[in-house]
Amino acid sequence: MEDKNYLNQFYDELKKIKGIEITIDEPLRNHTTFRIGGPADYFVSTSDVQIIKNVILLANQYKVPYFILGNGSDLLFSDAGYRGVVIKIQESKDDVQFVEKDNMVYVTGSAGILLSKFAMIIAEKSLTGFEFAAGIPGSLGGAIFMNAGAYGGEMKDCIVCATVLTKDGEIKTLSKEELQLSYRHSIIQEEHYIVMDVTFAFEYGNKEEIIDKINDLNQRRKDKQPLEYPSAGSTFKRPEGYFAGKLIMDAGLRGYRVGDAMVSEKHCGFVINVGNATADDVKQLIQDVIRIVKEKFGVTLEPEVRIIN
Repeated sequence: MEDKNYLNQFYDELKKIKGIEITIDEPLRNHTTFRIGGPADYFVSTSDVQIIKNVILLANQYKVPYFILGNGSDLLFSDAGYRGVVIKIQESKDDVQFVEKDNMVYVTGSAGILLSKFAMIIAEKSLTGFEFAAGIPGSLGGAIFMNAGAYGGEMKDCIVCATVLTKDGEIKTLSKEELQLSYRHSIIQEEHYIVMDVTFAFEYGNKEEIIDKINDLNQRRKDKQPLEYPSAGSTFKRPEGYFAGKLIMDAGLRGYRVGDAMVSEKHCGFVINVGNATADDVKQLIQDVIRIVKEKFGVTLEPEVRIIN
């Protein structure tokens, strides 16, 4: 990517893709829940599978890095931005489809739909089993990528299969077993697949109880988490036998600050942006927290937030 002429050739070919809209030097802070991140060389926002396929094949041909972006939660982009093309997966026109079979309802959602919206659509149909995800600040594709979970539930609890696009442009359907879902992990991470849509299986329940549960979980989240500040959600994975937030609090790091990046005083498991934090601020704070917790308790914390340099 050092050859400017080569990049110009890539951009010229990129513009030829039918239906594509490209933004140059798009600030990534506008597309992440952390509100941090420099410019992407090229930024494409689409729900069209063919456009996505053509962009990644062209990027492969020109050896230009590409990054798949959903709602931008759980991400920290570099202050220098992203050298390559960022593809933001939008909601599609046909976000959610329902099929009833064998006393179950199979629900397929597009990768770009927000979990909060997907959960409420399901709830309105009196379907139960997805209440736990209603407050997770992410898209459906991103949730499968990391097997997102909250309040005792995970994506693997109700998923049936996912349709993915491979880095070679092949469309595949992966079963629950083939997705290899475990704590904050899926095969998608290793194989660099792109989630296109996801199918779940749900049973009917009491609509009023389902919505009450969603409202209760959302209120608990609001009461306990620093939702009033930009963040990437839980900053650290849960270490076996411990809670990251409690370890950080017991280490005396509540309110610990580097620049405008701060350990939340409301929930120590969150690093928040209290002003104009840079990616370097956040990375330094994460390193400090890991070091101090290790020194005090012998436990090594692992970041849950994905750091994209």
